[in-house]
Amino acid sequence: MHTVKVMFFATLRDYVGAKSVELEIPVQTTILGLTELLIKRYPGLEKVKDSMMAAINREYAANEQVIPEKAEIAFFPPVSGG
Repeated sequence: MHTVKVMFFATLRDYVGAKSVELEIPVQTTILGLTELLIKRYPGLEKVKDSMMAAINREYAANEQVIPEKAEIAFFPPVSGG
């Protein structure tokens, strides 16, 4: 197990009720695995799980990317603009 900091931006903060949380996750957890853990803890995220984007240590991350120890993970809704 290792500890990571998970930050939530925009509307995701409303679903979680916090700007960030620290979690212990199993070694070799992927972004998808972390998303599933978060949905169990914060069920409101279920409705936006398919549109959330993630970053590990300020770099966009795919669902299958493994999270390293002491990582900072950010989740945010997709951004649109013109």
